[in-house]
Amino acid sequence: MIYTALNSLANLRDDRVVSAQNLANMSVPGFRRDLPNDGAARFLEALGKQTSRAFQLENGVHGFSRAPGPLEQTGDPMDIAISDEGFFLIAPATGGEPTLSRRGDLRIDPDGSLRNGAGDQFLNNALEPVVLPPFRELVIDDLGQVFITPVEGEPGQRDLIAMLGTVNPSADLQLRKSLDGHIRRMDGEALPPPDQQARIVQGMREGSNVNATAELIASIELQRRFEINLRMIQTAREVDEAGASLLRPPSG
Repeated sequence: MIYTALNSLANLRDDRVVSAQNLANMSVPGFRRDLPNDGAARFLEALGKQTSRAFQLENGVHGFSRAPGPLEQTGDPMDIAISDEGFFLIAPATGGEPTLSRRGDLRIDPDGSLRNGAGDQFLNNALEPVVLPPFRELVIDDLGQVFITPVEGEPGQRDLIAMLGTVNPSADLQLRKSLDGHIRRMDGEALPPPDQQARIVQGMREGSNVNATAELIASIELQRRFEINLRMIQTAREVDEAGASLLRPPSG
C-alpha cells in the first residue's frame, strides 16, 4: 500500500508541475496548454532479481493542446494571428532547425528582421528569414503576403516583400514541445514544408489557450488526491502496527 501511494504521489507531482507551467504562461501570446503525460505502468517480471513492490512509470514526452486560443482585437498592424488551425514557421532565437509557433506579436530589429516577442525570427515560404526594408505602412493579408509602403513611396503604393511561411500539419502528425518550449515533430524528423493553408488576420493577437478556471479546479483536485494518498500511507502504517502487535508474545 505504501509503495502504491508513493508511486501515485510521484505522478501527482508531475501533474502539479504541468498545471503550474500552464498558469505561469497564461499571458504569453499563442501559448499552447501542456498536457500531463499519463504514461503506462509496468509491473516487474523479474521477481527473482527485483522486488515486485517497485512501480515504474514510463517517461514519455508531454503533449500539448492544439485548441485555438482567444483572439483579441488590438488594431495594431504589428499584431497578427492564425484564425483557425496551423502554425507559423520560425527560426528559434537560440538557433537550430525551424520550429512551429502560434505567437504573432511582431517586432522589427534594426536590421529589418521580423521577429515575435520572444525574439524568434519569422521565415518565409522558402524557409528563409523575413527581412523588411524601411516602410511607412505594413499590411499582411490572409495568405501571409507581406506588403509595405516604402518610406519614399507614393501614397497607396504597396510592394510585396515576402510571404510568411505557414503550415497546417495533419492531425495524425505527432508534435511535441522541446525543452526550449518550441514545437517540433515527435520523431525528430524535419517539419513538413510550408503549405500556406493557415489563414492570417492582422490587427488581432491570439492569447494562450489555457483556461484559468479549469486549471484552478484541476489544482484543487490534485490537492485532494494528494491528501488521500497521505491518508493511505497513514492507514498502511496503522495496519502494519496492528499486525505486529498481534505477533508479539503476551507479556507477564
